[in-house]
Amino acid sequence: MRRIQVGEIPVEVVLKNIRNVHLSVYPPKGRVRISAPSSSKLDNLRLYAISRLSWIKKQRNRILGQERETPRSFVCRESHYLWGKRYLLDISEGRSPQGVKISHGEIHLSVPPRAKRTRRAEILEAWRRGELKKELPEVVSRWSKRLGVSPRNVFVQKMRTQWGSCNHQTRNIRLNTELTKKPRQCLDYVVLHEMAHLLKPTHSKEFTGILDEQMPMWREIKKGLNRLPISL
Repeated sequence: MRRIQVGEIPVEVVLKNIRNVHLSVYPPKGRVRISAPSSSKLDNLRLYAISRLSWIKKQRNRILGQERETPRSFVCRESHYLWGKRYLLDISEGRSPQGVKISHGEIHLSVPPRAKRTRRAEILEAWRRGELKKELPEVVSRWSKRLGVSPRNVFVQKMRTQWGSCNHQTRNIRLNTELTKKPRQCLDYVVLHEMAHLLKPTHSKEFTGILDEQMPMWREIKKGLNRLPISL
């Protein structure tokens, strides 16, 4: 990866085997990235970024102004979310095997005696990975049938800057466990988005055409997803 500077904004440059230049601004800190054909010259890409500077600033201002979750303390009666619904956290120490259960508007978190905040967070994060993995087979299968393409592997992990990613060459997809906090339609959109990249690796007109055909309301869902609080 290389870097160029456009005014006060650093821009990551990734050169790879693609035909078009793609400019992106990523949450949560407004990271700017250009993906470009391997033969591209940095000076030309700097001029391209300068020509899009007003758009870059607009996107960064929107992202930096987005509401963020307050840091979680993982204590009793604290609010946590599952599939867009708010739950209150209930914590028990040592009385049952560690893990998570849902009932009556509460997330019941069982932890070892005197478990610290980091350990509580690890148990809850492992549970979120499991919840996401339970949802994925049906969603991936449905879009595989409609798109006529399937990923080789789907991985789930906590991601700092993206809801999902797709490696077109390896045909691997990665999804952010933070999606378990959002309404299920957000997961549906992100899976479609990443699987569409198996057909069209860049955000070309053909790519957006696939989204328009398969999910006409995808722009509204995307806007709603980006308006929702994100983790620090």
